[in-house]
Amino acid sequence: MNAQKGFTLIELMIVIAIIGILAAIALPAYQDYTKRARVGEALSLAGGAKTAVTEFYSSNNAWPANNTSAGLPATPADINGNSVTSVTVNNGKISVAVKDNIENGKVLILSPSAATGSVTWNCKAAAGTTINVKFLPSECRT
Repeated sequence: MNAQKGFTLIELMIVIAIIGILAAIALPAYQDYTKRARVGEALSLAGGAKTAVTEFYSSNNAWPANNTSAGLPATPADINGNSVTSVTVNNGKISVAVKDNIENGKVLILSPSAATGSVTWNCKAAAGTTINVKFLPSECRT
């Protein structure tokens, strides 16, 4: 008598079901991870503006009114990236508008404060950030 080798149909169906369950769990986690990485790009693009605003404040003891006074391109859309549509300076606050590959129409806001000669930045929701908290880096969460 020949011994059968291989898997039965039920065994294969169970394996496919397990793979489907794992994929259903992993896909949303991966999508959140990629959005968090894109928010990292937004913070990176804002880094140049943070430096410009800090330098302006150090020289003038006041916040720059707009991109031009901060020494940045006058048109906010000129500062963009794969996930960022524009970076705008308004009275020292830096607004980073993000594309729909993060959350369309949402804004990451970096709000400066000066104390004892140093400038600190706040990017929490209280500063006006509208991006979902789960996509923000730890320093921007409440």
